[in-house]
Amino acid sequence: MANERSNEGLSRRDLLSLAVPALVAVACGDAAPPPAGSSAAPGASANASPKKEEPKKVVVYSGRSKSMVEGVFDAYRKSSGVEVEVRYGDTTALANQLIEEGKASPADVFFAQDAGALGALVKKGLLAKLPEATLSRVDARFRAVDGTWVGTSGRARVVAYNTDKLKAEDLPRSLDGFTDPKWKGRIGWSPSNASFQAYVTALRKVKGDAAAEAWLLAVRANEPKDYPKNGPAVQAVAKGEIDVAFVNHYYVYRLRKEAAGAKFPVECFFPPGDLGAMMNVAGAGVVATSKAPRRAEELVAALLADEAQKVFALENFEYPLTGSVKLPEGIPEIAKLELPTLDLGSIDDLEGTMALLRKTKALP
Repeated sequence: MANERSNEGLSRRDLLSLAVPALVAVACGDAAPPPAGSSAAPGASANASPKKEEPKKVVVYSGRSKSMVEGVFDAYRKSSGVEVEVRYGDTTALANQLIEEGKASPADVFFAQDAGALGALVKKGLLAKLPEATLSRVDARFRAVDGTWVGTSGRARVVAYNTDKLKAEDLPRSLDGFTDPKWKGRIGWSPSNASFQAYVTALRKVKGDAAAEAWLLAVRANEPKDYPKNGPAVQAVAKGEIDVAFVNHYYVYRLRKEAAGAKFPVECFFPPGDLGAMMNVAGAGVVATSKAPRRAEELVAALLADEAQKVFALENFEYPLTGSVKLPEGIPEIAKLELPTLDLGSIDDLEGTMALLRKTKALP
């Protein structure tokens, strides 16, 4: 317990300095032995001959923002000696770019904000299968069925609510309950945000387009306030501008930390078993046309190293997915959440979701 508590007080610099030895081991392929009967060196790629020297450079297309992940890449650069060129952008836009580039793409690793984009690339045959040693570190719920991508951290959808106005028992057990007219003018949402769009895509997948359309129209009838991102929506809840907002859990915990002890009357409600509490993941895969597939696999494995997972959990307040890192106090463990059953790789029809959002005028 003492070690867990001391970890919670570590700064980002402390966490990343701890990362160097472990990431060296990952980069050298020492994280796991080769499969029984294999003559391949630890960490060797099925896509590359061990006799062929690969470029000592990895190009990453990252839909994750620089502020959330650049420190982890810096630690890997220092530990491995490999040059990591990161091209940051919107996850969907980068996925479309990769599809357009095809075999000519310079990308080695695709690092997505959500699983839907990874699923879209799998359908196009653009991701290679990852080593079992990497895949096995993460629960099957949070990686591709065919082994082409792996979740690196989790983000639960929640209802952020103002604790000065509401108690948890005042909230509907499902997001369907927010179609009730009593919530008129009290809701915040972010239809232009990828996380909200992933939720709508899941809703379409599980309940069908008609049900998703009916929900969007009913919530719109309650005159929700639009916010460009999760952060502003949570701030609006804290200020009392709205009573509830549909967001990712970690924004509440990050903004509470930034409040530095000042009053921040916002809590997370996880609708039990409802899609409104779906656990999406940030995840990564090796591009099938990578010119450095072994190094790309090593980088993906490094994102699952304990020290990288500590950064995601203790600094970003996301869910670590390897089971070896403890969450900050106050965030419920995954095992205690009633998560809906969902194949994350199947929520890949963003185009259909965008069309539905425009049809219902949730988006212009």
